[in-house]
Amino acid sequence: MVKALRDWFNENFTAEKYQLFLSSLNRKYPKAIEFRVAETPLFVDKVFTEKMLSACESIIDVIINPNFDYLVRNAVPEGLNVPGKSDYSHFIAFDFGICENEIGELEPQLVEMQGFPSLFAFEVWHDEVFRNTFSIPETYSPYLGGFDKDSFLNLLKDVILEGVPAENVVLLELFPDKQKTRIDFYLTNEYLGIKILNLTDLIIEGKYLFYEKDGNLIPIRRIYNRVVFDELLQQTEEVLEKGKFFWEQLDVEWVPHPKWFYQISKYTIPLIKHDYIPDTQFLIDVKELPFDLDNYVLKPLFSFAGQGVIVDLTLADIEGVKDPENWILQRKVKYATVVRTPDIPAKAEIRIFYCWKKGENRPIPTLNLTRLSKGKMIGVRYNADKDWVGGSIAYFEK
Repeated sequence: MVKALRDWFNENFTAEKYQLFLSSLNRKYPKAIEFRVAETPLFVDKVFTEKMLSACESIIDVIINPNFDYLVRNAVPEGLNVPGKSDYSHFIAFDFGICENEIGELEPQLVEMQGFPSLFAFEVWHDEVFRNTFSIPETYSPYLGGFDKDSFLNLLKDVILEGVPAENVVLLELFPDKQKTRIDFYLTNEYLGIKILNLTDLIIEGKYLFYEKDGNLIPIRRIYNRVVFDELLQQTEEVLEKGKFFWEQLDVEWVPHPKWFYQISKYTIPLIKHDYIPDTQFLIDVKELPFDLDNYVLKPLFSFAGQGVIVDLTLADIEGVKDPENWILQRKVKYATVVRTPDIPAKAEIRIFYCWKKGENRPIPTLNLTRLSKGKMIGVRYNADKDWVGGSIAYFEK
């Protein structure tokens, strides 16, 4: 997006540098990165960055409003209410597409948001390797809010541990060693010292949770939760039985509480009006369908990773929906083919990480990840056999 830097990067790029980059990125934990990592970062100027942050802050204004709980009272699917909700979501991620408006200008448009962790630890390492391999200018940083690697990791430690000894805090996931994002788990363990725990390894005694270490039971006081219920509910009866602890009243703190996954999500978007948030309605509230349905997408409220989204929308799709209260109708945004590559240009999405520290009135922006695509949508299955696509990181002008 910053033409001078794009030209500089492309002119100095070589396949050998990219292989060195990948080799360095995989050096700490060989074979732990299953997703494709893009050849290039994104360079973003101050104006575009401020536009994204403006939208983020307007959403946060809604989230911190005293009536927010009432507005999202129906956001959690029936049967998935976890006791012990925290007063705030420790983490929020905002996904923006880099889009083109009616007069051809670039602008961000919110695509998704989530009250859930992202690849916080991996992006620290990602930046470090990018800088060492490609000599990224010091006037650009992947961090926001004045953060750098050390201050960001200190904040992450404060938010996740909150003064609790690291051995009493666990990163909880379903079969973490099989997840495509496991590199983030390994780096979280490295940076923060907390144990990575499979849900099936939990030991429950009354209202207390433990894990075993060297023959001893170690009490769990805080859970850095990475379990997504959509995935949990697809597991075997044995795993589901183990997962019942989620719905019990336990003496444990959640980081963040699972309710926020639903309450800050696609469900929240229809509640917010902003220039950089596409017009969105709950399908059940739509009184008259737009005449140009092909300019809209239909999204299920309770899914993740883009599953179930209907892009090429028809009236038959609308008529086939049996539970309109669980869907949103959202105006399509026009992704800009903004990243020049050796063949066709790529589209991009930027995910901005917000962290919320105990005692603060609102969360703050910290770091990001970026995804590049040449397909119809952002995602692996739309970019098979393409290059200069996949996971990346944005560098913001300081």
